[in-house]
Amino acid sequence: MDFVYSPQDEKFLKKEKLKARDLRKTRWWQLKLQQGVCAYCEGNFPPEELTMDHRVPLSRGGKSSKNNIVTCCKDCNNKKKNYTSAELLLFDRPL
Repeated sequence: MDFVYSPQDEKFLKKEKLKARDLRKTRWWQLKLQQGVCAYCEGNFPPEELTMDHRVPLSRGGKSSKNNIVTCCKDCNNKKKNYTSAELLLFDRPL
């Protein structure tokens, strides 16, 4: 699969990872976890089995913002790797 890789500098990554940590403490994130749905397989999971996933990965220039972050089961998160959601659809890579 061909995809664009744009390495991000450490300063950008550190800043975005700090933003993600701060978002994990918000009521918004707690509500997302309580819904218990994986954004990819749409399975239902207890909150402790869900992870935070960036639809556009930080390593690909994504940001830690509410419109780029979803709840995701650990299995789907591992399978997604650093692909974008669009790439998974485009190249028919089901999770």
